[in-house]
Amino acid sequence: MPDPNSSVEDFRAVGERLRNWGRWGADDERGTTNLITPERLVAAGGLIRQGKVFDLGIPFDEKGPQPGGGRINPVHLMSENGDEQVFPGGFKYADDYIFMPLQGATQWDSLAHVFYDEQLYNGFPSQGVSMKGAAHCSIDKQAKGIAGRGVLLDIAALKGVEWMEAGTVITPDDLEAAAARQGGVEVGSGDILVFRTGWRRKFLREADPVAFMAGEPGLGQDCCAWLRERDVAAVCSDNWAIEVLPGEDPGAVFNVHMVLIRDMGMTLGEILDLEELAADCESDGVWEFFFAAPVLKVSRAVGSPINPLAIK
Repeated sequence: MPDPNSSVEDFRAVGERLRNWGRWGADDERGTTNLITPERLVAAGGLIRQGKVFDLGIPFDEKGPQPGGGRINPVHLMSENGDEQVFPGGFKYADDYIFMPLQGATQWDSLAHVFYDEQLYNGFPSQGVSMKGAAHCSIDKQAKGIAGRGVLLDIAALKGVEWMEAGTVITPDDLEAAAARQGGVEVGSGDILVFRTGWRRKFLREADPVAFMAGEPGLGQDCCAWLRERDVAAVCSDNWAIEVLPGEDPGAVFNVHMVLIRDMGMTLGEILDLEELAADCESDGVWEFFFAAPVLKVSRAVGSPINPLAIK
């Protein structure tokens, strides 16, 4: 039931209105990335004009933003460093491995990451998510990659701040105002929207994982319809959950996640480093680019670490 103390519409009603179930067939497990058609991908390749590459991933190391608990920062371990190795001709080698949550750093949420009322995106049963992984909508269903036209909307710059405060709601009007400030850049069908809140800058300045994870500025629920109307393929940000936290509805947790992932079938990219890219876009006035962020093909996984690239 809707919370009577909430000023926002019940997320279930929003989700039902914006739902993409069956749009790409009853067996679809990719959702809105289907909107990145071959024609749009070819067109996006034409945005590479200067050969400038921007690395949008954060370092995968012990200095990341995870304070511990359910998720930790990546743990890098050496298994071989050459010590005690004896091979003909003096050959030595080093090997290593990493232990980490698949969503502990820059990452994609799969369409099996969140659900409600015992259903995933496209009506698949949530019981299919077991200790063995996700039977449907797992991240490996995006194995051909998420790449296409990326558009950056710098909301922190629009507000004239280094970073927005936790709990600050980004509205559709904010998205429109940012696009207008940036020369009228358009966000359209098959695009990958990247929005900046300055939350990564806050972490770099303060190096405080607890403060980083305690809340964040982010999208309000009304932005779900804005994304659906434009047929955006995926959305990414420098915050850790895309949506505003604390949320707008005291009776629901992660309501924007539930609408975007479970109902609309939208893959979400979180904890990106947008500082260098934003500075360059501000400098040359070009806010569109070729965006590429392939997933790790982990069978039945519900998320994947990534190192996204923006290429201009």
